[in-house]
Amino acid sequence: MGPLEGLRVIEIAGIGPVPFCGMMLADMGAEVLRIDRADQRAPAGVESSLDVLNRGKRSVALDLKHPDGAATLLDLVDRTDALLEGFRPGVVERLGIGPEECLARNPRLVYGRMTGWGQDGPIAQAAGHDLNYIAVSGVLGAIGRGDQAPVPPLNLVGDFGGGGMLLAFGVLAAILHARRSGAGQVIDAAMVDGSALLAAWFSGARAMGLWTDERGANLLDSGAPYYDVYECADGEHVAIAPMEPRFYAELLERIGLAGEALPEQDDRARWPELRERIASVLATRTRAEWTEILEGSDACFGPVLSMSEAPTHPHNVARGTFVEAFGVVQPAPAPRFSATPGSIERPPPEPGQHTDQALTDWGLSGARLEALHASGAIV
Repeated sequence: MGPLEGLRVIEIAGIGPVPFCGMMLADMGAEVLRIDRADQRAPAGVESSLDVLNRGKRSVALDLKHPDGAATLLDLVDRTDALLEGFRPGVVERLGIGPEECLARNPRLVYGRMTGWGQDGPIAQAAGHDLNYIAVSGVLGAIGRGDQAPVPPLNLVGDFGGGGMLLAFGVLAAILHARRSGAGQVIDAAMVDGSALLAAWFSGARAMGLWTDERGANLLDSGAPYYDVYECADGEHVAIAPMEPRFYAELLERIGLAGEALPEQDDRARWPELRERIASVLATRTRAEWTEILEGSDACFGPVLSMSEAPTHPHNVARGTFVEAFGVVQPAPAPRFSATPGSIERPPPEPGQHTDQALTDWGLSGARLEALHASGAIV
């Protein structure tokens, strides 16, 4: 019963950003119908029931290459608010289920298209993954230490932040417009655009002379010794980030450096010296000991936890940041709503698990289902 209750979304199965977008919408109460291939099988070692990105959805197995399969999808388009797809440009057009066909059936439809390079441009048709897109947007080159190559930031920046979350924002914005105007539209969400957008602050900082292209030499990229990760006596790590002078003063007080003749906080020429001194002190105690001393203070501190440790941290436990749903520990729906909280309604489906029931709920007759089964268009 989340804030998107009553919203209907078709998600054509893919990997990465489109499923993440669909998960976010399902968490908030939208009815998300995932269209899996009729011959869909999980890759070796992958269990569909544990794929958190598909939580809350129902799955229909539909052969979109079959004329009856494509026609069925168009019938579903009549009954939906948004459609999400993540194919290369031109693929859905060749299947006969592109924006032109779908908007002709449902003029209020929001057609969300997710790609790496976008729907046009010199390399729009090239294969790629998250790492390639954030490389071209300039983001990857800024991440890492000065004496090392750029560091892949998992696939958080392209696939999920600059991809799926950008698509969710675009789709919801377009749905608001459609409800005001009666006119749907196409959303061209590209990971190269989205990752560039995530770095908007840095464009302004460069213009003001506050940021350089030299990796590992700036305030937030491991250049500043008071905004970095340090190893402890037990080989674990802690993160400190007291940028403001009063918070920095508290850190020095708590780690025993307040009375020492240290370089000034923002004396960049002496940052290596300051870093060495902070590192030497933080290396004298374990992560647990520094957590006892620093956590909860204004020293801007956090223990660096593994993904298996994070769900048991007391703060995460108190807030319910992680939940166990259907036997899997996973992040809870976010953000939080005071009146219409999100929820995880059902476990990730097996491909085609809900074909008959979901299609019936969306208005297809029993005779139509029998014909589709007989033709092989649905499974």
